[in-house]
Amino acid sequence: MSSIEEKRVYADKSAETRVYLATDLGVLGVSVSGDSIGNFGIEHRCVARDLAWVGELAVATDEDVLLEGEPTGFGPAVAVGGSVEPIAVSPVGRVARLEGGEWTEIGTHEDVRAADGDLLATGEGVYRVGDDLTHVGLEGVHDVSTPGIPLAATDSGLYRLGNGWMRDLDGAFDRVSGTGSPGELSSGATLAGDTLSVYGGEWRERETPEPLAAVAVGEAVYGASSDGMLYVDAGEGWRSQALGVPGVRAMLVR
Repeated sequence: MSSIEEKRVYADKSAETRVYLATDLGVLGVSVSGDSIGNFGIEHRCVARDLAWVGELAVATDEDVLLEGEPTGFGPAVAVGGSVEPIAVSPVGRVARLEGGEWTEIGTHEDVRAADGDLLATGEGVYRVGDDLTHVGLEGVHDVSTPGIPLAATDSGLYRLGNGWMRDLDGAFDRVSGTGSPGELSSGATLAGDTLSVYGGEWRERETPEPLAAVAVGEAVYGASSDGMLYVDAGEGWRSQALGVPGVRAMLVR
């Protein structure tokens, strides 16, 4: 049972954060205030592969790309990104942008692993999606994050984009998430196997209750296990909630 203090905090809707998870059962939405985990439920039933915020929620599914729950006609997708307009990637590597309600073909890459903003993480490196696909460095990239300062999780380290790509951490990294105003990294989180590292001026390893399949940062650090356990740390240690959804693949915080 929540304490009176927790209930008062949770009643302040202005402090509420919405966490979205892409899972085997669909898109799960969770309300979080600080480290108090509130109501949650399936918002769109589908096999969800990836999530992006482009002014509204975009979801890559086994059948189509959904925009606020509505199909867009792209077809099956494995990754979705974009900043102003959605960018989607098909299982065979077709990359397209949704412009004026129609998908415009950009190019093809057979080994796209993740997308964020206008960047793609691929086995051959980071690609920028503009009028075409432009290689912008690195190799063996598993994930990218674009808010604040672009970050890339690779087989050889965690990199940030400055005067070229600069390595922040050594090792093989799988996931990365960052926040900040342009040119500034305010907070970050990255996974290297079972090891979580968080950024608050410098990178530090953090213990987790169990291995995480997805991680994100915002008002707190958020993590989820593959079998649907949500963890939140707002500065006083991990709080958790079993969500009862299998196959967690991606996480988005708004």
